[in-house]
Amino acid sequence: MKDPDHGEKPSESGASAAGRSEARVGAPRGGKGKRRRRKPSGSPPAIASGSGPSGEAGRPAALNDAEPSRKRKRRRRSKSAKLQATSAASGASTPAQDPALSDKKGGRKRNWKARHRRGLQGRPLATASNPPANSRQGGRPVERSGEAARPRSGETPQQQARSERLGAPFVEPTDPPAPLYAALDLGTNNCRLLIAQPTRPGQFRVVDAFSRIVRLGEGLGASGRLSDDAMERSVEALKVCAAKLGARSIRRRRLIATEAARAAANGEAFMKRVAEETGLELEIIDRETEARLAVSGCSSLVDRETKSVVLFDIGGGSSEIAVIRIGENRSSRLANHITHWTSLPVGVVTLSERHGGEHVTPQSFEMMVREVEAMLAGFESPSVDVLASGSYAESFHLIGTSGTVTTLAGVHLDLPRYDRRRVDGLWLSDDEVSAMQARLLSWDFAARAANPCIGPDRADLVLAGCAILEAIRRRWPSTRMRVADRGLREGLLTDMMADDGAWRRGRPRRHQRSFGPPPAGEERVKRHEGTEA
Repeated sequence: MKDPDHGEKPSESGASAAGRSEARVGAPRGGKGKRRRRKPSGSPPAIASGSGPSGEAGRPAALNDAEPSRKRKRRRRSKSAKLQATSAASGASTPAQDPALSDKKGGRKRNWKARHRRGLQGRPLATASNPPANSRQGGRPVERSGEAARPRSGETPQQQARSERLGAPFVEPTDPPAPLYAALDLGTNNCRLLIAQPTRPGQFRVVDAFSRIVRLGEGLGASGRLSDDAMERSVEALKVCAAKLGARSIRRRRLIATEAARAAANGEAFMKRVAEETGLELEIIDRETEARLAVSGCSSLVDRETKSVVLFDIGGGSSEIAVIRIGENRSSRLANHITHWTSLPVGVVTLSERHGGEHVTPQSFEMMVREVEAMLAGFESPSVDVLASGSYAESFHLIGTSGTVTTLAGVHLDLPRYDRRRVDGLWLSDDEVSAMQARLLSWDFAARAANPCIGPDRADLVLAGCAILEAIRRRWPSTRMRVADRGLREGLLTDMMADDGAWRRGRPRRHQRSFGPPPAGEERVKRHEGTEA
């Protein structure tokens, strides 16, 4: 009889065994490999009589020599798995197998990670004699019986089924979530809140934020008291902050009030009203503390190569200026390098009320600059020649943290909408700052209000802030200035996290463990939910 593909069909005699052996050799294995070249039918390979260095028992020795070592190892693993299955059926205790290690299509096709004895995450599979480290609960080893762990009392049926399937115990999460910190700043013009959690050393992730223009210091310069309308606006904003704080478990929080509450005759009475109506107890800080907090909030924007900086915070009722000289040994807290500081009793709200903020001419603008220059004349500090002398010449610059400098940066970038990510940390040259100030001075009130980075709420304040900035630039000329969209809130958060050791080495970044008992009047975080602001 003739076979259409192979000519004469061999008879069912001694050649049949050789023919079946050739058929096995030529057939592709696993559905993937290339078809192996057939041996000549006239010389059937010899069958090895036993296992030895030349190959496995029952396998042709010549084939073991020609076959790649990877496939020989795969065959041995397959044979070992069959032996383990046989021993398990006879009652022997074997470690549980991951479903990823099970054979597919009759044992011919195997997962890549299963072939290399790797788990789902690329780790070597555990054996019965070496259980994985995560097979503990509450610090005690999990009891095992046979292939699966005993069910725990707090384990749901679905979790128990998964444990039996994977041969791994149910482990409840024991690490607490990262602690939350809150900082609130009630200033002369704004009410701001930040809720954040520590991440990398010196940094944190914002969980929630709030900011509203309240103009608490409106009319303060003329009357010396906080007006009823201003206090009402501030209380309504603080109620929103109280609701946000009450919705979360906060480990530590610090709530401060600055120049308006500090200078007003009825500032203390207003703080009592806030406590009664909102439940928030605000702390009126002094000017030195305000200057140090402004420096702490901007510490991450001072490069390692920087040796001297003049940092200023133009507020609504006051302006803080700090001279920082770092030298060779830099402290972990930038505020420790402050050599001179001052707080000017003038801000964008008070200066615009005295000189007018809606209609500003070049003459009135120059009058505002000279008024601030007169205040700076009494501040004894190193001159710019001393700060930028010698090796410090290229490492001296200004850092501005206020709505004034961020507004200038937004106008400079011609943003259709203010974007903090593009503004914070931006470098501006001296010529660019001068050009932006001249551009704003050429606009009328309507043009300033129409700009998306200024808006109607700040249109009457921005030129007063530019006048304060111009006086600082004349006192400390610098070729560049860095913009910081951050301030007292960031300084408060940085100090609280540093005091708690939230960034100590060896602690997890995201899920910090307990920091010990919280101070009196403070809560330990129990839960965390929210989105990044």
